[in-house]
Amino acid sequence: MCYSATSATLRALKYAIHRGDENLAEQLLRELNELQILKDPRYYADAFSHPRLLVFTNELPFKPQAFTWGLIPIWCKSMEDAKKAWNTTLNARGETIFEKPSFKNSAKNKRCLIYLDAFYEHHHANKRTYPFRIKMKDGSPFAVAGLWEEWVDKATGEVFKTATVVTTTGNALMSKIHNNPAAEMGPRMPVILAKEDQDKWLMECKSETDQKCIQDLIKPFNAELMVAHTVGKLKGKEAIGNVPEVENEVVYPELSI
Repeated sequence: MCYSATSATLRALKYAIHRGDENLAEQLLRELNELQILKDPRYYADAFSHPRLLVFTNELPFKPQAFTWGLIPIWCKSMEDAKKAWNTTLNARGETIFEKPSFKNSAKNKRCLIYLDAFYEHHHANKRTYPFRIKMKDGSPFAVAGLWEEWVDKATGEVFKTATVVTTTGNALMSKIHNNPAAEMGPRMPVILAKEDQDKWLMECKSETDQKCIQDLIKPFNAELMVAHTVGKLKGKEAIGNVPEVENEVVYPELSI
């Protein structure tokens, strides 16, 4: 799940200021405004197109950076290997991030916060799929748990900074929406972190106790603080693409959820 998202817009970037104190606010705003991500806003971003996401890493927790969606594992030896891995690492199943070869190095050493305004998920009914836009009930942007990696193409020397969204079991809201019959794990959702948990996600992991503290953050978010509505088609000939109107509610009379 979570292969589509709304990239952070200016209102989301301003919200990220809470990561610093008042003395850092002016500097942080300046850095945010310099990011290319603001010059190329994403009202709808398909992860398979590998868009840029706004992240704050554990190494630079107060510096906004734009990372490519889809983590390239550090063990990839060539660009061919990297491209093979790219589409399979858009999300990381939270329950196994400390075990899976693609994620365990990042889970221990390279965690990040990814800021979003909303994300999209499809509901299956009537032999069709219906897209939903999911966001906070108060309209505020939010931070999801992420992993990141820095990979160097040895053939060209090019550096790729990439990230993946960590997921967990779907809450009550997502359990109604995310019902893909092909999904083996049941309803899923991004790990949305409350403000008081964001610094914990970026903490150093030097012991089993630290790892347990990080794993305890991988849990469903409070469904009562979230809301969702159906939108127009996101894929195919009927899709309107990356425009503000893609966020508008579209009612499907035949759908009951």
